[in-house]
Amino acid sequence: MPLSHDMVCSLAAAADLVNSAPETGGPDWLTDVAALHAYLERHQVSGLGSVTEADLAEVRALRATFQEVFAAPDAGAAVTLLNVLLERTRIAARLTEHDGWPLHVHYFAPGASAAEHLAADCGVALAHLLVENEWERLRTCAAPDCDKVFVDESRNRSRVYCDSRTCGNRMHVAAYRARRRA
Repeated sequence: MPLSHDMVCSLAAAADLVNSAPETGGPDWLTDVAALHAYLERHQVSGLGSVTEADLAEVRALRATFQEVFAAPDAGAAVTLLNVLLERTRIAARLTEHDGWPLHVHYFAPGASAAEHLAADCGVALAHLLVENEWERLRTCAAPDCDKVFVDESRNRSRVYCDSRTCGNRMHVAAYRARRRA
């Protein structure tokens, strides 16, 4: 299934949010309102006013929920988690064309907090992935010292590392060196 531009952006935002947690092997970079603001700008989350400490706490809680979805043992468990999340979210759908992209649907929560906006947008993207039976595209990096999550957008679903330049390269070099020693 080819993923739409907005779906790719929303799934990337969800994975990036999960990867901001120290449980993924890196530092917790979502520590203050400025970091949250930078995250929202990086992922072009629009329709929000200023963000507050309360927004930061809510987004950090949402991060834990998305982390559970990525780590769910099967699609059924992910469906249960997403249904609970989406039931708590006011979702509005809006048809839009922008930035040269054809007509598509944006999901958002009008007048909502940053966390509710992300829950609507990213939650619906994750739900569409499940509906299309593409659950296996939600992955955790195969490098033994990395627990970052990612969405495998490859055509043949063969991606195993969160980043081919870091984890992938490191693992390939280690395998090469092991072969050379043998």
